[in-house]
Amino acid sequence: MPQVIGVPKETAAGEKRVATVPEVVEKLVKLGFKVAVQSGAGDAANFSDDTYRAAGAEIVDTAAKLWAGSDIVFKVRAPSAEEVGLMREGGTLVSFIWPAQNPELMQQLAARKATVLAIDSLPRMLSRAQKMDALTSMAGVAGYRAVVEAANAFGRFFNGQITAAGKIPPAKVFIAGAGVAGLAAIGTAAGLGAIVRANDTRAEVADQVVSLGGEFVKVDYEEEGSGGGGYAKVMSEGFQKAQREMYAKQAKEVDIIITTALIPGKPAPRLITAEMVQSMKPGSVIVDMAAEQGGNCELTEPGKVVVKHGVTIVGYTDLVSRLAKQSSTLYATNLFRLTEELCKTKDGIINVNMDDDAIRGLTVIKDGGITWPPPPLKLPAAPPAAAKPAVAPPKAPKHGEAGAPASGKSTAIAFVIAALLFWFVGANAPAAFLPHFTVFVLAVFVGYMVVWNVTPALHTPLMSVTNAISSIIAIGALVQIAPPIAAGMARPEVWIHWLAVVGIALTAINMIGGFAVTQRMLDMFRK
Repeated sequence: MPQVIGVPKETAAGEKRVATVPEVVEKLVKLGFKVAVQSGAGDAANFSDDTYRAAGAEIVDTAAKLWAGSDIVFKVRAPSAEEVGLMREGGTLVSFIWPAQNPELMQQLAARKATVLAIDSLPRMLSRAQKMDALTSMAGVAGYRAVVEAANAFGRFFNGQITAAGKIPPAKVFIAGAGVAGLAAIGTAAGLGAIVRANDTRAEVADQVVSLGGEFVKVDYEEEGSGGGGYAKVMSEGFQKAQREMYAKQAKEVDIIITTALIPGKPAPRLITAEMVQSMKPGSVIVDMAAEQGGNCELTEPGKVVVKHGVTIVGYTDLVSRLAKQSSTLYATNLFRLTEELCKTKDGIINVNMDDDAIRGLTVIKDGGITWPPPPLKLPAAPPAAAKPAVAPPKAPKHGEAGAPASGKSTAIAFVIAALLFWFVGANAPAAFLPHFTVFVLAVFVGYMVVWNVTPALHTPLMSVTNAISSIIAIGALVQIAPPIAAGMARPEVWIHWLAVVGIALTAINMIGGFAVTQRMLDMFRK
C-alpha cells in the first residue's frame, strides 16, 4: 500500500513557505505516493487549495488529522513541541532540524520512534547531493532578497546616471562573505548597476566574485579559511584583527553593507562594530543576513529594521519567506529529488538506505535511535600527482598566436623555392595570365595572414563576411567568362543574359545574407 506524504501548514511566526507545491505534487503522485495537504498550507505562498486538489492532493481540514494520517511529513521549519505530539509514532519527518542547536527537539522526536531526515545535514560536498541541497536554494533566494531590501531602504539609485539635473554616482556595495548567499547578492547588486566589493576568508572564491562583476577585497593576512561543508572556519585572532581593519576602511567608503557570515553550530561572528556603523555616511544601509543567529553587526536587532547613527540596519530573519512562492518551489523540488533517492522502485514506499552516503548524512534519527552526527564521509582519494618531466616539451602555438621565428636556413630555402617557382611561371605563362597570377598570390598571402591572426571565437562572422565577398567575386567572374566576339561569330545573347540575371540574383541573396549574419554575430559578441 503506498505511503501518504503529509504537508502541514507552517506554524512558525512569519513563515510563509510551504513544503511542496502543486507542480511537485503531480510528480510525487507519479512516484506512487498519496499526498495530503492541510487546508490553507499554501495560501501565504499563493498556492490555493484548489490548485493542490487539481494536482492530485487530498485537502485535510486540520493539522491533527494530517499528522495522524501521514506516514511521511514534509515541513520547512523544525516542528514545535505541539507538532511533535501530533506526529504518528514510527513516522518519518523531512524538514530543517538543525540537530546541533536543537538537542531537546531531537530527544522529543526520538521518543516518538520517528525517522528524521534533516535537510540541513545533507553532505554538501557530494556532487550528486547538489540536487537535494535546500540550503543552497534558500541561500540564493535570501541573497537576492537582501539586495532588494537594501535598495528599498537606500535613498538613491544603484546605478550611476547622467541627467539634465546633474550626475548621479553609482551606489557602492560591500558584501561580507561570498558563499552562495553572498554570490547571489553580488550578482544582483552588480546587475542593478552598483559598484560591488566583496570579501571572504576563502581565497578560492575570488574568481567567482570577479566573474559576477564584483571586486574581491583581500585581507592583508595570509591564512586559509575553508571549512567543512562549504562553510568558512573560525579564523585566528591575527586574521580577525586584519579583517576588522579592512571592514572599518570599507565602512567609511561604501553606501551599503550586506553581511552573510555564518559558522555551523555557533553564533554568527561579529564583523561590523558600533564604531564602524558610526563611521558610515548618513543614509547608508546594513542588511544583516545572519540576524537569526545573533547577527554580524553589533547593533542588529533580529526581526527589526532600526536606524542607528543615521544608518538603517535591516535585521529581518525571514528574507526567504519574503519570496515565498519562489523559495517554496525550489524547496519542494529539493524534497522531490530526495524522495526519488528514497523511492527508486517508484512504488510509493521509501527506503532509508543507511549505506548511501547522502541518505546517511541526512538521517539524524532512525527508528527512534539518534544517528547524528554521521561518520566521516569516505571520499575517493586524490589521484597521485604525475611526475613532472625534466624538460617541458615546447608548446605548439595556438591559433591566433605568433609562433617562434623560423631559423635562417629554413627561411632561405623557402625564399629560393618561391623565387624559382615565380621564375618558372613568368617564363612560361602567357603575358595576359601574369597580372591575374600576381593578384592571386597577393590575395592568398593577405588572406592567410588575416585569417590566421583572427581569434577562433570570431570565425563564424569572418566566414559569413568572406562568403559575401566571394559573391562579389562571382559577379566579376560572370563578366570575365563572356567570350569575345570574333568576325562573323554570333553570340548566344539570350542565354548569357538570363544566366547573368540568375547569377546576379543568387549572389545578391548570398551577399545580403552574409553581411546580415555577420552583423548579428558581432552584436552577440558585443553583449
